[in-house]
Formats: sequence, structure tokens, C-alpha cells
Amino acid sequence: MVEFYCMIKTEIQSSGFLLVNKPSGPTSHDIIDELRRITGIRKIGHAGTLDPFASGLLIIAVGRQATKEISRFVKMDKEYIAEIELGRESDTLDRTGKIKINQATKIINQGTVEKILEQFTGKQKQLPPMYSAKKVGGKKLYELARRGETIAREPAEIDIYELKILSYDWPKLKIKISCSSGTYIRSLVHDLGQALGCGALTSELERTAINGYNLTEANNLQTLQKNWQTYLIIRPVA
Repeated sequence: MVEFYCMIKTEIQSSGFLLVNKPSGPTSHDIIDELRRITGIRKIGHAGTLDPFASGLLIIAVGRQATKEISRFVKMDKEYIAEIELGRESDTLDRTGKIKINQATKIINQGTVEKILEQFTGKQKQLPPMYSAKKVGGKKLYELARRGETIAREPAEIDIYELKILSYDWPKLKIKISCSSGTYIRSLVHDLGQALGCGALTSELERTAINGYNLTEANNLQTLQKNWQTYLIIRPVA
């Protein structure tokens, strides 16, 4: 009984939020598993999944007290930097899928790209991609997609606050995206390619901010192994 009480007390004292810089490759759940090993705490969750190929900011709740508050982070606005390849498409909408090259595509000038980007700002409906963790009828869409199945999905309302070109050298396009929670960047890029008439896929994706939290404040797992409690945020930004 005393041992159990000590475990609960330790977990409460170690409860808080970690800002983690996820590398490209592992899943968001892989990061949680590694943090469970580092911290010795089982009750850990994240606020907002990143695709395996994507990198950037993950907000991780550690301990029972923190995981009770994790829902407040899920609906926060996000910021991303996406590298895009024009003239290419894939079944996953990113570089990890089966890629199809549009050989007939002509070079599109930056002015045209800027005009099309303007059309994608503001509130709009977006169809969730089949290769996503979204559940429909209790099943994750990516599990169905891997079996070659495509099902009807309801479009969700999103809000794109800003789309800014950071660099452009055909066929490579890099943009900064400020958007509401629930926005699928891969779908946005795909739709952009359709509007341009050349097709497009996301080749690199980095989440740089979640509401008041910035990637520059985040730590990698190697740093957290040394003294992870030092980096706990006890009182999160509202």
C-alpha cells in the first residue's frame, strides 16, 4: 500500500507537458513509447498526430493530471512548413506512396501559384485523405486504404489563415501554412495541385508551432533522456 502511494505521488509530481521535436521516420506513438521508457510513466498521450514522414512539434502530456487536460490542446491552431513537388502525385498524397509523374506538365510561373494560393485561404470544406488516422465507422482510414479500399468521407470545415511562399524553383515549392486544427496538409497540397492542373505531393512537412508553443522551444529525445523533468511545463498556455 505504501509502495502504491509513493508511485502515485511521484507521478503527480512528475505530471506536466513536454515539447518534443519529432524527427522524420517514427510515428507519434513511437515517440510516446520511447518517453514511457525514459520517464517510467505509462500514462502519456499527445495532442495532435504527425505523419511518420513529417517532423516537428509534438505536445506530450505526461502523467494522469496532464493527460486529463490534453483535450485543450487538440483544437489549437497550427503552423507548418511544407515542401511540395509540383507535377507529381501519389496515392498517399506524399513522397512515401506510389508516385505518378505528369510528363505533360508545363512550368508554372510564381504569379500563377500565388493567385491559386489566395483561393485556398479562409474557411472551406476539406475531405480527409484515405491515408490518415481518422476513424470512420470505428475503423482507421489508413487501415482500409492499405487493403485497397476507398470509402465515402464527410468533408470537415477548416480555416486557412495564411499561405506564404518561402521559396519557389520549379518543380519545388516551399510554403508556410497557418491553419485551424483538423487541417490535413497533404490534402491541401493535393488540392492545390489539382487547381494548378499539374498535380502535387508533399515531399517534406514540419510542424513549427501549436498556438503559443514554438518548435524552437522543443527538445529531442536524446536531450530528454538526461533529465526530462527539467523540461516539464506544469502550467500550459491557455
